[in-house]
Amino acid sequence: MGESRMKALVHDGYGHISLEDRPDPRLQAPGDAVVRVTCSTICTSDLHIIHGAVPRATPETVLGHEFVGVVERVGEGVRNLRPGDRVAVSCETFCGECFYCERGWVNNCVEGGWELGCCTDGCQAELVRVAYADHTCAPISAGVTDEDALFLGDIVATGHWGADIAQIEPGSAVAVIGAGPVGLATMMCARLHEPARIIAIDIDPARLSLACERGLADAAIDACDLNLDQVEAAVRELSCGRGADSVIEAAGGANTFEMAWRIARPHGVVVLSAMYEEAQTLPLHQMYGKNLVFKTGGVDACNLSETMRLVQEGRIDTSCLISARYPLNDIVEAYRAFEAHEGGGLKFVITPWE
Repeated sequence: MGESRMKALVHDGYGHISLEDRPDPRLQAPGDAVVRVTCSTICTSDLHIIHGAVPRATPETVLGHEFVGVVERVGEGVRNLRPGDRVAVSCETFCGECFYCERGWVNNCVEGGWELGCCTDGCQAELVRVAYADHTCAPISAGVTDEDALFLGDIVATGHWGADIAQIEPGSAVAVIGAGPVGLATMMCARLHEPARIIAIDIDPARLSLACERGLADAAIDACDLNLDQVEAAVRELSCGRGADSVIEAAGGANTFEMAWRIARPHGVVVLSAMYEEAQTLPLHQMYGKNLVFKTGGVDACNLSETMRLVQEGRIDTSCLISARYPLNDIVEAYRAFEAHEGGGLKFVITPWE
């Protein structure tokens, strides 16, 4: 009897992706689980891998790190999961026991970090092996659909983490640069901290309209035709003339890093949750005296239980982020449409092979 095989999306390290037949994943360690993917999605960081902007990414790896599914098999060391459980899965692989994990800094786990779809086979396939499953998987609560939970392991985790470390105080002004999926999720999570005003900044008027219509932002700045002086002035006008108390940079654009520190008030907090494809310049001589605090990502994605509760309570609703659905059969076309921003697409859901 031949080896069981599955369909999977693979990148070659030279900018190309293709659907391939791959062997079904097997348990490799006692803490592993094998999960059948019921929904996955494409992330901008997948594009960064394809473009060669993630040096540690391994060619010929199955892409994808944002998904939910059903547990098929578990290793003998797994205690909290059993076959048949519906689970959301963190984008980070972490042991839960090392110096960094004990402090919640799971992105720097000595045994993991961002592995799925980067250094080990990811979720844009029919099946995926998940290491340290007791730590990285969270059962999906009753009444929460797969699509409700789909984004918890990555963009909601990033938004929740970014809002938390931004030291947002009730009554404060928060500026979020980028109204894409991560930026919108960040606004959802920033709202939990009860700021007086959330200011969305983007160059796409449709995304800004969505942010305001859904109550994710209180004000919007379309920076498409504005220089940085004008953006800074617009933020000051919306923040008592001071600048934003907290800035969360979720865009990773050509000038958004400079925008972030310029629109922050003195003694403000600037969170950089974006991933950049180019080197950034930190002009200390220009910002001297602002006394800013910078905090940078990757996300410590160990908040699945908390965000699952918020979804169950209706306090986080990511349904507005879903723009299209494609079966795994058509994932190459989905990537093309996602990168081209066709129809203003935000998140594309990848459903099982048909």
